[in-house]
Amino acid sequence: MILTGGGARAAYQVGVLQAISEILWEEGWPPARNPFQIICGTSAGAINATALACRADNFGEGVQKLLDVWSNIEVSQVYRADSLGVIRSGARWLSLLSFGWLLRKWRASPPNSLLDNTPLVNLLHRMLDLPRLDAVLQEGLLHALAVTASSYTGGQHITFYQTAADIAPWVRMQRVAMQDQIGVEHLLASSAIPFIFPATPLYLGGHREYCGDGSMRQLAPISPAIHLGAAKVLVVGAGRLTEPARQATESARYPSLAQIAGHAMSSIFLDSLAVDIERLNRVNQTLSVLPEELLQKTPLRPVELLVIAPSERLDDIATRHIASLPAPIRTMLSGIGATETRGAALASYLLFESTYTSELIRLGQRDTQARKADVLAFFAS
Repeated sequence: MILTGGGARAAYQVGVLQAISEILWEEGWPPARNPFQIICGTSAGAINATALACRADNFGEGVQKLLDVWSNIEVSQVYRADSLGVIRSGARWLSLLSFGWLLRKWRASPPNSLLDNTPLVNLLHRMLDLPRLDAVLQEGLLHALAVTASSYTGGQHITFYQTAADIAPWVRMQRVAMQDQIGVEHLLASSAIPFIFPATPLYLGGHREYCGDGSMRQLAPISPAIHLGAAKVLVVGAGRLTEPARQATESARYPSLAQIAGHAMSSIFLDSLAVDIERLNRVNQTLSVLPEELLQKTPLRPVELLVIAPSERLDDIATRHIASLPAPIRTMLSGIGATETRGAALASYLLFESTYTSELIRLGQRDTQARKADVLAFFAS
């Protein structure tokens, strides 16, 4: 299973997982049975993936834990939303961005990001049971866990994977894999949305590199699962992979900073996945027409793929819940246009409020139940 990135949008994945659990339970699967031997995650999806992997000995419990967290989440559990915290990070960051050429002579220590995600550390410690992860890997209840990050220092995309099996790391163009003991620091790095959250230092090969969101420079999101041995892959997205063009209802206005940032984030979080799915389908189609003697000569192999992604625009849903953001955050975001309808895409990544995440969970449940036949076919063997 591959869980993609998307900040608060990752709540959708929990609805998908709950629906899958219900569908399999209705078909006679024991509630504790883990249907995924390989779990991969990026950004907020890496957090969900690791929380689920830690409870691979009881899949139902893992899904329920995620449901409890995402159904009751508040912004203050992920980043500082009080007035002082916003002034120290966001307000100063925007001021330095605008007037840095004037303020540079102050030599003041500038903030590293728009928001301070220090509270996320406590949330991760509550969500995860990392010693249990070691146990389920040793017992063979899980084959591998992989999370991704992007190194600002080295410029490479990095897949960190933990497994009890003997799996050699791989190297591809601008991306490498490293076997490691996955911890909170890897998840902080993987979920550090560029500009929004600060980069996290990780030690790679004995030296320190600063890493950010794993969705950046992720040229092949499905690749880690295949390298780790997957023959069937379920991808759970956090945004519509094919967006119909919006119908213009008024004369175009110059885009706000939030509108541009939302557009950039959609490119980071969605475009690579859509391209990789298209590439995998094309490889599968090519392999299906090759004669057996040629199939024996190629290292390529067919990979069965099931993709479940939102059927609605998540930024449209976010528009209905922007008022639930704490006033200091709402005030700051309004300054860059993120509280307007056209800038709501940016807000959709930052709306860690239960009114919004609960609606995404329900959407994930509906979308998955609508694909029940596909889900059953995928797990048939």
